[in-house]
Amino acid sequence: MNCNRDLLAVGHTAFDYIIKVNEFPHANSSTAITSMKTFYGGAAANVATVASKLGLKTYLVSAVGGDYLGSEYEQQMVDMDIDISHRILISEDKTPTAFVFTNQGHDQISYFYWGAATHFKESEPPINAIKDVKAVHLATGDPNFNWKCGEVAHQQGKLISFDPGQDLHMYTTKELEGVLGICDILFGNHHEIDRILATLNQDIQELRDFGPSIVVKTQGKDGSIIYGQEEIRVDALLRESFDPTGAGDSYRAGFLKAYLEGKSLEECGKFASAVASFIVEAEGCQTNIPTLEMVESRMTKETTS
Repeated sequence: MNCNRDLLAVGHTAFDYIIKVNEFPHANSSTAITSMKTFYGGAAANVATVASKLGLKTYLVSAVGGDYLGSEYEQQMVDMDIDISHRILISEDKTPTAFVFTNQGHDQISYFYWGAATHFKESEPPINAIKDVKAVHLATGDPNFNWKCGEVAHQQGKLISFDPGQDLHMYTTKELEGVLGICDILFGNHHEIDRILATLNQDIQELRDFGPSIVVKTQGKDGSIIYGQEEIRVDALLRESFDPTGAGDSYRAGFLKAYLEGKSLEECGKFASAVASFIVEAEGCQTNIPTLEMVESRMTKETTS
């Protein structure tokens, strides 16, 4: 079957408000905001934008509100040739929005407004988009909608990757087993992978036998571990980290880019780590997205240094 695009990312598109305060206020009091910036985010949107910059042709299916229409964020997607025609538009509501507060001690408190994304659960899978791609990535979003999209992708014989991220707690055991049973690649940080194993009462090998043949555990500055036919450890490309937000999503985009090109799992991990090393150098998930040439250049320098 001929596919016009490479990757469909399913899940959140969001506006991120990064807010700094000297200290968190107690209940029934207030505190001054010392800095407030707005960035573009949402795990699915992060994966789609990074993948697009790396050369993949992508679809993005998110639930967005009326504030997204005509926004610079929407225009950015259009300019990057990301197909957003299958979005779920809830014009009377707001686009999902994250508010992240950081104090002087670098502690964080986050609030996430689902807004339009509460309508995922009543929406139908984008069947035509799924048919038109080589791979489907299920990111943070509604568990049942992800499962429905995964079922369609599985029936169509597509490569399926899954990253429940911070929404892992929303999955019932049945939903988690449902998505894991049909996915090919599972991404998660070490906390998330450990929680999945505990929930299912399985070890890594049992998990691979049950569903995803590849399990990728990311560990921040400690690199990543890829469980395939063998266990592969990949070092992180350490750079001065200005903001780690979005590094995981960019790793996933980089990994999928390399995997779809037939690279070995070790090569996929190294490429993904190089991609993520750019994202942490600037504040915001989509502020410092590298091109393919920039990633390859950095990898070459790392190899020869």
